[in-house]
Amino acid sequence: MEAEAQDVMAKRPSTSRFGRVCVFCGSSPGKKASYQLAATQLGHELVQRNIDLVYGGGSIGLMGLVSRAVHDGGRHVLGVIPRTLMPREITGETVGEVRPVSGMHQRKAEMARQADAFIALPGGYGTLEELLEAITWAQLGIHDKPVGLLNVDGYYNSLLSFIDKAVDEGFIAPAARHIIISAQTAHELLSKLEKVICMIQAGSRKAFGFKQEYVPTHDGGAPKLSWEMEQLGHSPKLDISR
Repeated sequence: MEAEAQDVMAKRPSTSRFGRVCVFCGSSPGKKASYQLAATQLGHELVQRNIDLVYGGGSIGLMGLVSRAVHDGGRHVLGVIPRTLMPREITGETVGEVRPVSGMHQRKAEMARQADAFIALPGGYGTLEELLEAITWAQLGIHDKPVGLLNVDGYYNSLLSFIDKAVDEGFIAPAARHIIISAQTAHELLSKLEKVICMIQAGSRKAFGFKQEYVPTHDGGAPKLSWEMEQLGHSPKLDISR
C-alpha cells in the first residue's frame, strides 16, 4: 500500500500557502483498502507540499496512517489528544509530538488554533462532529480557514446530499453550502483549498475566476466570537441557519 501511494505521487512544486493542515479521520482503518490508501496518499501530498500536520493524536486506524506518512516524510506532526483517550487511541510508539489536553473541547480548540485549513477523511461520529463544527464555525465567522472533504469512493455522498436537501428546505443558505470543498483525491482537494486561500487573501473570488467556492466575509455586524468561548457555551445568540 505504501509503495502504491508513492507511485501515484507525481513530482510537483513543493510550495504551499498552508503551514499546517488539520486532518479529521477515523481511529479505525475502515473496511475498504481505498480508505487506507487515501490516508497514506494525503500524508504524502502534505509532505510534497511542505505542509505540517495537526490531528487527533491517535496511532491507530486512518489517524495512524496519515500521521506516519507525514512523519516519515520529514514534516512535523502534532497530535492533540485528551489524556483519557491516550490508552485507547495510542498503541506502541507515539507519532511526532503528542500534546495531551484535558478534554474534547480543548482538543478541538487547540487543533483549530494550530491549523491553516481543515480536511476530513472517512471516519465515524467523531470525524463527522469535528467536520461539522469546523463548517459551523466558518459560517459564524469564527475562522476563515478552508474546509475540505476527501470524498473517497463516494463515502460522503449521502452527507453532501443531506446538505443539499437542507439548502433546498431553507435550513442552510446557498452561499454557506460552498463552505465545503470536496474532491476524490488528496492532490485535487489540496489544489482546490489552495485556490480558496488565494481568494481569501486577495479578498475577491472574481480575481481568480472562481464562482462556486465559498469565500468568507466579515461585515462587522456581529461580534467576532472565539473558538474557546463557543466551546464553553458563552457565546451571544446569533441569527444563523440551523
